[in-house]
Amino acid sequence: MTDIQPLHLHLVSDATGETLNSILRATLAQFEESKEESTIVHHRWSLIRTRFQLHRVIDGIEAEPGPILSTLVEMGMRSELDVAAQRLNLPLVHVLDPVLAMLQSQFGHQATARPGKQYVLDAAYFKRIDAMHYILAHDDGQAQSGIAEADVVLVGVSRSSKTPTCFYLANRGIKAANIPLVPGTPEPPGLENPHCPVIGLSIDPEALIDIRRNRLRMIASGSPEVSRGSSTDYVDPEAVRAELLWAKRLCAKRGWPMIDVTRRSIEETSATVLHLMETWHTRRKATP
Repeated sequence: MTDIQPLHLHLVSDATGETLNSILRATLAQFEESKEESTIVHHRWSLIRTRFQLHRVIDGIEAEPGPILSTLVEMGMRSELDVAAQRLNLPLVHVLDPVLAMLQSQFGHQATARPGKQYVLDAAYFKRIDAMHYILAHDDGQAQSGIAEADVVLVGVSRSSKTPTCFYLANRGIKAANIPLVPGTPEPPGLENPHCPVIGLSIDPEALIDIRRNRLRMIASGSPEVSRGSSTDYVDPEAVRAELLWAKRLCAKRGWPMIDVTRRSIEETSATVLHLMETWHTRRKATP
């Protein structure tokens, strides 16, 4: 049986490399069979902004040849990388070029070609940081008085992905508060006439039970408390189904839309939240 040769992928960026990482994740997800048949070795070359740094990159590519993806914007650096790729007979794609060309034709002038310009300490950056601080202060129903500052409130039973969804939204500059729904406790206060969208998160009972059992194992670290905890209402199938049904009925009564997160990634859930937020604001503007 012949050994499978690794595929070396070189990601060359003059910034953090997040753009290339995202593009690669999205594209490789469409090649599951290829990922099973070959070993992909990622070479990430980030913050490449000088000729000396670029020469080290080229040396690394020459030592372990493979396709090159680049987001370099400075023309001299790009040209030198182009020459090296041609010399080594390696495919090279400047992934920003199609979008830049389209926008330049629309705007009627050239892009500035300044590295890392998307990472600046501007108002949007500090808005994202402020949103992160907000979530830390208002996670899991904390600091109820600060709910008035929220851009969106997520509600749901325990372990329904409220907190990770809020953190993802914070990276978009959105202040997202989350409030747990617990049967037998008073309904969440301050949401009778909400100033922002309130969205419920739901999940399949079996999936929720698995998540909660894993959570109990992590907390107990294999102690006898796990076996005792696993018999509580927290993971009891009938109790969990009743809890989810109660939460759905509460959301329906309050008119809060719900998202089933069972087979959704945090990114997909967040995209749906953003869509529902836009719909909520559109309807509010249309209401006299």
